[in-house]
Amino acid sequence: MREPAFWYRPRSPKSHLLQPLGALYGAITARRMARKGFDAGIPVICVGNYHVGGAGKTPTVLALTKLLRELGETAVVLSRGYGGRLKGPVMVDRARHSAADVGDEPLMMVRDVPVAVARDRLDGVALARSQGATVILMDDGFQNPHITKDASLIVIDSERGLGNGKVFPAGPLRAPLKGQLARTDALVLIGDGHAADDVAAEIVARDRPVLRARLKPDAASVAQLFGRQVLAFAGIGDPGRFFRTLQASGIDVARTRPFADHHMFSQAEIAALVADARREQLTLVTTEKDLARLRGSAGVPDDIVPFAVQLEFDDRAALRGLMSDHLYKARERRFARR
Repeated sequence: MREPAFWYRPRSPKSHLLQPLGALYGAITARRMARKGFDAGIPVICVGNYHVGGAGKTPTVLALTKLLRELGETAVVLSRGYGGRLKGPVMVDRARHSAADVGDEPLMMVRDVPVAVARDRLDGVALARSQGATVILMDDGFQNPHITKDASLIVIDSERGLGNGKVFPAGPLRAPLKGQLARTDALVLIGDGHAADDVAAEIVARDRPVLRARLKPDAASVAQLFGRQVLAFAGIGDPGRFFRTLQASGIDVARTRPFADHHMFSQAEIAALVADARREQLTLVTTEKDLARLRGSAGVPDDIVPFAVQLEFDDRAALRGLMSDHLYKARERRFARR
């Protein structure tokens, strides 16, 4: 979906009119979140957010994957496969699956980590364990009660924050903020903005850590685009962030085309992008997630440049300590129950 602009305005008649629906939606979600979940038998680390739309969960999952590998863990990502037709459970295979099968994010992540797609997360846990997982990384699912989380890391774009702070559909929140704060083990703020400083202060007041991180462009991607004018397009939660990242990297962005999150490009849209780029002698550039969705589609040229980024934490030692502590406590709790 494309996020309504009024979600990120301080006052809006539309938001005011939708507040009763938001109150009902929030009450239902809060009640669901309070249910007791199933114990997966191994540590479960959830990477989620308080609101709908993009915030940087996928780069965070990939950064945690690398760290967990350094700690000697075997991580398997558990995803619902948003946008894919397969209900699962199924292990994602780039040779067999497309984004239409399993979703764009799983197809992108599987290059770095095994990914299990399952609409029923209990089935996904069983599949992940059958693959030898010692840790399950849940990509999203913070508001889902079916699986007990041993730690929940919440990701927020520090430049956008939480918009008007209202619950869907009056605003972007998936549930009332207070209840979500209570279930947060750490906050990850991406970028240098201050729109989420008030949320960070709430987390600190609860004696939970706030970690700062930044999206760092891949040097090879920057070098490939250096000296070229580009037509940048993206169908992610916040296309503007992608365009700003390109510009901040010194890329000459001549034109931009934003699409809704997880947008499935039609052949006509692909043809229009190609025609515009060729007419103005521009290089087409998009996100890795978008290119995963385009993979295998008819009419997609081979010269679209994927602009790769990775998440770097300001204090990686603090993140490592946090993960080690939660893994130790998770296993200690399970041992004590035996």
